[in-house]
Amino acid sequence: MSTPIVAVGDGPPPAQSDVSAFLDAVFTAKTSNASVDAAYGLCELILNSKVGFRGLETYGILSEIKKAAADKKSALRREGAQNLLGALFEKFPARQPASEVIFLVQDGGMLACALDALADKGTVVREAAQYGLDAMFNHLTPESLVIGLLPALQAYLSKRTGKWQGTVGALKMMQKMADKAKLAIGGTKEEAQEKEVLRELMGNKLAGLIPLVEEGMHDLKTEVEKQAVKTMDSLTALLQNDDVAPKLPVLLDAMQKPSSESLGKAIHVLSQTTFVAIVTSPVLALLTPFLERTLYNPTTPQETLRKTVVITENLTKLVHDPIEARTFLPKLKPGVKGVLDRASLPEVREIAQRALDVMDKAMAPDEEVIERLNADDVAKILDAEIKKNNGVANVDAYKVLKPYVCAMVAEDVNHRMVNRISARLAPYLNGLMKSSEAHQTVADGVQKFYVDEDHRKFGEPEKEDDGEVEIVNADFSLAYGGMLLLSHTNLRLLKGHRYGLCGRNGAGKSTLMKSIAGGKLEGFPPQDVLRTCYVEHNQGEDADISILDFVAKDPEIAKNGTPRERISEVLAEFGFTAGEEGKQAQRVGSLSGGWKMKLALARAMLQKADVLLLDEPTNHLDVENIAWLEKYLCSNTEITSLIVSHDSGFLDNVTTDIYHYEPGKKLGHFKGNLDAFVKVRPEAKSYYTLSASNVQFKFPPPGILSGVKSQTRAIVRMTNVSYQYPKAPKPSLADVSCQLTLSSRVAIIGPNGAGKSTLIKLLTGEVIPTAGKVEKHPNLRIGYIKQHALEHVEMHLEKTPNQYLQWRYQNGDDREVHFKETRALSEQDKAQMEKEIDVGDGKGGRQIETLVGRQKWKKSFQYEVQWKGWLPKYNSMISRETLTELGFDKLVQEFDDHEASREGLGYRVLEPKVISQHFEDLGLDPEIANHNEIGSLSGGQKVKVVIAGAMWNNPHLLVLDEPTNFLDRDSLGGLAVAIRDFKGGVVMISHNEEFVGALASEQWIVRDGRVAHKGSTAISLDRFEDSRPGSTAPSSGINTPVNELASTAASSALNSGVEDNTDEPLKFKAKKKKKKTKKDLKEQEVRRRLRHIEWLNSPKGTPHPVDTDDEE
Repeated sequence: MSTPIVAVGDGPPPAQSDVSAFLDAVFTAKTSNASVDAAYGLCELILNSKVGFRGLETYGILSEIKKAAADKKSALRREGAQNLLGALFEKFPARQPASEVIFLVQDGGMLACALDALADKGTVVREAAQYGLDAMFNHLTPESLVIGLLPALQAYLSKRTGKWQGTVGALKMMQKMADKAKLAIGGTKEEAQEKEVLRELMGNKLAGLIPLVEEGMHDLKTEVEKQAVKTMDSLTALLQNDDVAPKLPVLLDAMQKPSSESLGKAIHVLSQTTFVAIVTSPVLALLTPFLERTLYNPTTPQETLRKTVVITENLTKLVHDPIEARTFLPKLKPGVKGVLDRASLPEVREIAQRALDVMDKAMAPDEEVIERLNADDVAKILDAEIKKNNGVANVDAYKVLKPYVCAMVAEDVNHRMVNRISARLAPYLNGLMKSSEAHQTVADGVQKFYVDEDHRKFGEPEKEDDGEVEIVNADFSLAYGGMLLLSHTNLRLLKGHRYGLCGRNGAGKSTLMKSIAGGKLEGFPPQDVLRTCYVEHNQGEDADISILDFVAKDPEIAKNGTPRERISEVLAEFGFTAGEEGKQAQRVGSLSGGWKMKLALARAMLQKADVLLLDEPTNHLDVENIAWLEKYLCSNTEITSLIVSHDSGFLDNVTTDIYHYEPGKKLGHFKGNLDAFVKVRPEAKSYYTLSASNVQFKFPPPGILSGVKSQTRAIVRMTNVSYQYPKAPKPSLADVSCQLTLSSRVAIIGPNGAGKSTLIKLLTGEVIPTAGKVEKHPNLRIGYIKQHALEHVEMHLEKTPNQYLQWRYQNGDDREVHFKETRALSEQDKAQMEKEIDVGDGKGGRQIETLVGRQKWKKSFQYEVQWKGWLPKYNSMISRETLTELGFDKLVQEFDDHEASREGLGYRVLEPKVISQHFEDLGLDPEIANHNEIGSLSGGQKVKVVIAGAMWNNPHLLVLDEPTNFLDRDSLGGLAVAIRDFKGGVVMISHNEEFVGALASEQWIVRDGRVAHKGSTAISLDRFEDSRPGSTAPSSGINTPVNELASTAASSALNSGVEDNTDEPLKFKAKKKKKKTKKDLKEQEVRRRLRHIEWLNSPKGTPHPVDTDDEE
């Protein structure tokens, strides 16, 4: 094929004889150095002439290289061919990028020639070929790597020339390309940008790469197989999907060792995965082949098909780009349709139908979707710009180059990297245009067109702030414990602005703040240039010194030489009065959370801070102190603030800008407060309200407590209770009295270590009081979720949630109750069980073996006692009071718990279908509850399992220890709504003011071992999304604020049982029996007989219905 000559140099075109002389020197040189020198000489001859890169074909240089490379008789000629090819690969792409078309695209390119030479017997030939390949790779941009080199490698691997060394070389180059795109800590911003571009472009090509490399993983040649595995490992690293990344070893093993077992294992692992990250083309390219093989294999078991369909549905829900959906989902849709038509299980057919509906929705036409650009679209714009600038000097050369450069521009436009177009396009047009500067003008014109198009489609980016003082403009990366949190992102702070830092748990918000405070963040100004102060509650280290001394000894303040008089003045401005009797003389440890925050801010002011770093500043603050903090921050316009807080109201009132953790490990900047941010990002609405729109919890009704006819009747009471941990110097709690009712909504608040969790454990019977007594209704059922909630399920990680619940309640009561300290028999209890008891029935002293029954007796209960070594017919009925006096209170309590649990479980059928519905009511997908092992669940899902376990036996009282510690924002909203609508009592420990304020009408304040009761407080119903103006949610009548603190023994009348607010023991009247007539007794007998017959016909294992005296 004859090719046109393009003038790019100043020298005249060289004579054919000169070129031939250089070629002869290259191919016949006696030494390698001489051959290489001749090769470089020929390159300079062509590059410095007007011929340019087209001379490589015009003078027959490339055809000579191919002939010499294939000369099996002459090792010198083969070595010379690779020396010259290496010199061409090194010199031409760097100085004339248009040469890439000849080397990589036109007529199959020259890459195969170098790769085949890797199989040469001569070491020097192989080394020369490898040098050329490396030189080519190092001089290509990310766009040319993906548009030029990658297709050439794919073509070579597809042909399979039979030279395994060449195949290994091609796989190595592909691996090198993928490794070059990997995220890494360190490097310049420009290098990070190039990596990001290559990662984006190459990731979208995985659909074509994975099958080729997977074929190599099954090659008979061991070297090819090993290299293919390494290459696949590098390619899969391009996914950047936190859901799939942990499963890659299993997926790669299934690729390397294909079998029904390995495929089934891969599908099982994927079915155990909770997909939450957005699913993009690279993820679909990897997973689609696995799903295809399973769906289209006629021998796939029904259970595996079910899992596959569920995976397909879950993946499809997270595909946000319909174009990507239309690329991959048509491959899976016929398989899912086949499952719907042929599956024998109705459950599987139902799931398949649901998956098809989701797939149809994902692939449906969407007017808002912006179609992808192709090379032909770019060619029209490029032609128009060239026409404006007098056209090209050589039309034939332009026609050869145009598809290549237009494909690169299309990739940049489709990935919204339009600012790269000019720099990428201009070098390729250099030498093609009629005028010397036209190539840059054309490139700038094409870029301007696509920049304007991008702004039209996606909106124009924010302009720089006029007149604002910039104090920070840092480009940085952030890592913690070997994990990359932010990669080459930017943080720009303006003087006087208040920035909210928002992101999911674990994103790295506090790590960023601490890195800034410690002077470890690259690009952030040092302390001597910009004074930064990290405001936190850390005054506990010097709790015993006075406030004035605490501030005066601060290293920064002492270094500034600030006099004590000035320190005292500033403290007085913050409300700390001076003098011996003033607040400045008080101990730091005596301050409440609000005063500690004021002290921290006063210290920051004395340090003359330019930037305040506030990490959860509203923790432990009451409403007045939060309002004071808001006013302080907003009024100090010279101070810049960076704030991390889950208090949405506080952020809304204070912030001027929001920085949000975005996908791709970047920080996104949004002007305005949290409200403005939510308008831009509606999916962030959960930051703003306690909403059950994303996660819904529905608690079961608590059931009836015999003898309790009022919601305000006390059901649990502590009287003068003290508790001291073993070896502790003083009691954790002293002389505490309190009580709970079915209508209680109590928040237990107080500083860390004050004894809040201890108080909860005493109430629930987890621990035994040192002094005083704890009484509760005999039939009371308590649902308790510990502070470390996952302790409940850590011993059952191999079970599914459904199996865990069956195990926990299979014996008719709650097995976890047996682990309480109050149920464990001490040595004293064991000795008591050995004692002989004489109940005065004439049979003498006997040992109690166990309690086997209970019935109402007067205003209490009496228990049927089984005697050790005596037949059941000699069992005795003994009253509760007598057994307690004799020291068998643990035995009585254990039986009461069993009866209470049995009564609660009487409303439940312990079968998988019912359990599955229970989990669904508490926000856990039935698919996960039935089929995923607990060990594979996320932390939030495990907590839902714990809540479901606690709520299974319909508890009357729900006890939550720090619920805000283990639930994300969406789940917290669902929990808050469920608690609001729950018909039983609720006690919670929480420092989340929004959560407590929305739910708790009463507060128990634990401090210094004492408990103070704060009367009924205002419930902020407007914090619920469904209780805002215009909603139909019911309002609470508990809305009268009472701010006085009562003594420990007192309780609010509203929630503490005014009907029984005395020190008398808890007694519940038995229901008065009505004497039955003969007719009533006959009808009762008929009902019982019918129930018995129905039970005989029921499935095996169905519990026998209980016959009671309370039948109507």
